[in-house]
Amino acid sequence: MTNDPTPEGPTAPRRKDADPLAALRKPSGGMGSLGAAGKYLGLGFQFAFSILFFLWVGQWVDRKLGTDGIFLILGVFLGAGAAFYSMYRNLMADQKRDEAEAAERRRSQGER
Repeated sequence: MTNDPTPEGPTAPRRKDADPLAALRKPSGGMGSLGAAGKYLGLGFQFAFSILFFLWVGQWVDRKLGTDGIFLILGVFLGAGAAFYSMYRNLMADQKRDEAEAAERRRSQGER
């Protein structure tokens, strides 16, 4: 037994131009599951905030005009409609981006 501090395994010297962290610096090309969860959680908060905000605006208009809740109801429906539309646009943009990335991957794999 020797008291050699070198580890077991290949002892070939590493090339000077080789970067051991290159793979870590390269962008992954997509959003991780945690990032996607955060994005969709944000959409949920945006949905709830839109409804609550328009509910508050409708309530404020009802108080100013002295009406019995008609603008509150309109505000809730307007907020829900705006939230659905915003969510739809975001989801369709995500789907279009995913389809473009998949087509690009298929194209790049076909060129190999």
